[in-house]
Amino acid sequence: MLILCIDDDDGVLSFHRALLERRGHEVLTAASARQGLQLAEACPIAAVIVDYHMPEMYGHEVAAEIKRIRPHIPIVMVSNDDAIPEQVLSAVDAFVSKDEAARHLLPVIMSVCGEGRSALQEDGGSLTQE
Repeated sequence: MLILCIDDDDGVLSFHRALLERRGHEVLTAASARQGLQLAEACPIAAVIVDYHMPEMYGHEVAAEIKRIRPHIPIVMVSNDDAIPEQVLSAVDAFVSKDEAARHLLPVIMSVCGEGRSALQEDGGSLTQE
C-alpha cells in the first residue's frame, strides 16, 4: 500500500516512513502542503497522513483539497495540538496525536483503509476516529 505523509517536520516524516516501511508499506513524503497536493494528484496513493499545523496551509485545508481531487482516499490527521476544532476533524477520516503515533498510527491507517480488525488485534491499539 502506498501512503503519502505530509508534514513540515523532517523528523516526523522520517519517523512515519520508518514505522510504515517496517510493515511493508511504500511511503511518499512531502515537506510542504503544495508538494503533498502534487503527489496526491499524480500518484496512486492508498492513504494520506497529514499534519495539522503547517506554514502554507493547515492540514484540514490540505485534506479538503485532496478529498476534492480524490474523494475515496482516507486521510489521517496528526498533531500535538490537543484542542483541534470539531469542524477541522470533520475534514479527515481519523485523528492521531503525535504523542501516540508510535502505537496508534498504523492501526488507524489500517482501519481507515479497510484492514482495521487484524491490525488492531495484532497491535493491541485503540482507534480514534471521527
